Amino acid sequence: MGFDQRFTIGLIAWIVALVAVLLACIAAFATPGLGAARIVALAIVAATFAGLWRHITRTNRTVARFLEALKFGDTAFQFDAKGGAGFDELGGALNEVLARFRADQDRIAGELRYLDALVDDMPVAVLTVDAAGHVTLANKAARRLFTSEHGKLPEDFAVYGATFARRLANDSQQEELLILTIAGRPQRMLVRTATLERLGQRTRAISVQPIQGTLDAVEMAAQTDLVRVLTHEILNSLTPVTSLAATAADLLGDPDLSADPRVGDARVAVETLARRAQGLSNFIEAYRAVAQTPQIKRQGFAACPWIDELARIFATKAFEVPLRVAIIPETLALDADPDLLAQVVINLMQNAAQAMQATEQPQLTLRLTGDRHSVAIEIEDNGPGVPEGLRQDVFLPFFTTRATGTGVGLNLARQIVIAHGGTIDVTDAPDGGALFRIVL
Repeated sequence: MGFDQRFTIGLIAWIVALVAVLLACIAAFATPGLGAARIVALAIVAATFAGLWRHITRTNRTVARFLEALKFGDTAFQFDAKGGAGFDELGGALNEVLARFRADQDRIAGELRYLDALVDDMPVAVLTVDAAGHVTLANKAARRLFTSEHGKLPEDFAVYGATFARRLANDSQQEELLILTIAGRPQRMLVRTATLERLGQRTRAISVQPIQGTLDAVEMAAQTDLVRVLTHEILNSLTPVTSLAATAADLLGDPDLSADPRVGDARVAVETLARRAQGLSNFIEAYRAVAQTPQIKRQGFAACPWIDELARIFATKAFEVPLRVAIIPETLALDADPDLLAQVVINLMQNAAQAMQATEQPQLTLRLTGDRHSVAIEIEDNGPGVPEGLRQDVFLPFFTTRATGTGVGLNLARQIVIAHGGTIDVTDAPDGGALFRIVL
């Protein structure tokens, strides 16, 4: 039997009871000498009327409490599942509705927490601009990327680049490749914009994806392929030349031909050709190392003992150059290939020592700073520095400014750093000289 039928039966029962007690009350007043009975009859009439009123209004009160619970989100409220007249069924039904509503709320809250965590932990930096033009760093990647002092308005982000600040201010939906100054270094970023509706207001979401490392890796792969092809083709052509020149030199060295002075001149020329061809072959073989992609074997290690070992190695090679070491914090740890990274740092320190040969008071600084997100390795000298026009060329294969240089060291260093997913560049040191910075 449903709630409406049981409620109706109860209502009829209360009405019948009220009619009965009213008749009894009328009979008591009509009969002389029943003063006490009249009082009792009136009390019974009042109690019966109160019961009928309570029965009629109980549904309204129950529904009102249910709506109030929904209004304030109080899904933990429980209705009385007792009382008869169908109110036990009504209370149970309302409790079930609230339980389902509470389950939906928990599911939606879980989805929102998941989406918040997804946005917060995604590797691409996300910024939001509300209808009032206020900029918010929406996730961890954005907070790690934009660490310089800035406000909440688009123009406050001009410290990273005027073009980027204009992009935050306008409604452009175009995908752009911008150069932003991050941690004092220009980096190429891919910037995208999407427009969303949030709580009836228009909001723009701007994603900023660093692609400098990807572009560096592509560039290094192209250089590696080019060097591999060139050395292969040159060696293929040079090998028969070297062999034929050596054979011709042996044939011209026959004593029976020594009487003719022209043969002697030819023999000298061919021997010279053979030596130069062999030397060129050896030279190209040496440069084939540039075409070999470094194999990184990552491991975690403490910075202090690793740096101490590098300092001892450097002291044996350039003892005349004082080395200053700084590690901040002292507990700093690295996640890299210690051997390959040591090769890079030692090479940079040796280059700095050679650059300071004409400096009266040479000073070399090896500095490590960082946290669990990134580590910066800086090699700073007080030599003549690197001219701004050559700062990109010095990392190209075979490019060198020294007469005895090979042009391999810095290119190989860049390959190793990029294989680690890092970057390497050179700027002016604060006190003059060159500052090579590796960021992992």
